Amino acid sequence: MRRRTILIAAVLATVVLLGGGPPAAAEPRLPSPAQWPLAGAVRLLAGFDPPGQTWGAGHRGIDLAASPGQPVLAAADGSVSYAGRLAGRGVVVVDHGGVRTTYEPVDPLVAVGERVAAGAVLGRIGRGGHCAQTCLHWGLKDGERYLDPLLLIPGGGGGTLRLLPADQVAVARKRAAERKREAAEAGAAVARIADVAPGKHSFGRPVPGGITSPFGMRLHPVLHVWKLHDGTDFGAACGTPIRAPYPGRVASVGFNRGYGNRLMLDHGVVDGHRVRTGYNHAIRYVVTPGTEVRRGQLLGYVGSTGYATGCHLHLMLWLDERLANPMVWF
Repeated sequence: MRRRTILIAAVLATVVLLGGGPPAAAEPRLPSPAQWPLAGAVRLLAGFDPPGQTWGAGHRGIDLAASPGQPVLAAADGSVSYAGRLAGRGVVVVDHGGVRTTYEPVDPLVAVGERVAAGAVLGRIGRGGHCAQTCLHWGLKDGERYLDPLLLIPGGGGGTLRLLPADQVAVARKRAAERKREAAEAGAAVARIADVAPGKHSFGRPVPGGITSPFGMRLHPVLHVWKLHDGTDFGAACGTPIRAPYPGRVASVGFNRGYGNRLMLDHGVVDGHRVRTGYNHAIRYVVTPGTEVRRGQLLGYVGSTGYATGCHLHLMLWLDERLANPMVWF
């Protein structure tokens, strides 16, 4: 009996050494029943091919052939956690409790917080996306892990669970905790400022155009991770003039890998609060640090430098040295 116990232990040790140990992460809780996000015959254009490292190149979902305006359906019962535009294209995210499904490019017909059933229309195929032809990019995530959406489809070919490497789990958890803390701090900072009223401070919009991505947590369009979107994106063509929204002094001008060409403008104390604004992704700026600018003065031109998927201005706001939602002030 003792010899048998020793033999079993040796076999188990060998299995572990050969990589046959327990999985790096728990199996995800997949919703059931689930279905394809498009009606009728489904044609796969590109399969799931996640990167070996979180920052690496890869395909973090699957692409399905689609037609412009075609209805996009919820793959399973859930709650809409995001419905809006990211870097010029529409995105819908549905939380299924254990996992989330993502759909893009989609012109949303649902709102955040809305409960949807499997097969419910989330929106229609919109413009944008990365396919050479019109397609739906369908994604599936369990926390920070990218999963193959075909896991949801019986016989769909997603039988193999492809996750991030085990040595990245701790890094992913740390980054998620940091993003959660950043979001909480930003929300608390705005809550502490009770007398802030949007549009009451004589600040003009620095560029024309509508908001394409608001301040708050979102799926980053380049990094494909959930993180705090620390400003407000305005859709504007490359070359559009960026103008000072209020008198101030240029605090800094430089390049950042994520924000691209960025400029910081210090407005001093306005309506009892120290105000600073930031401008990101520009082609270039025409003012230098220390320059005193007037309201409406040209600062630079809209671009797509840094982590950006298209031309836009990423506007940031600090009130009393704390990051805040620009739209509580402008």
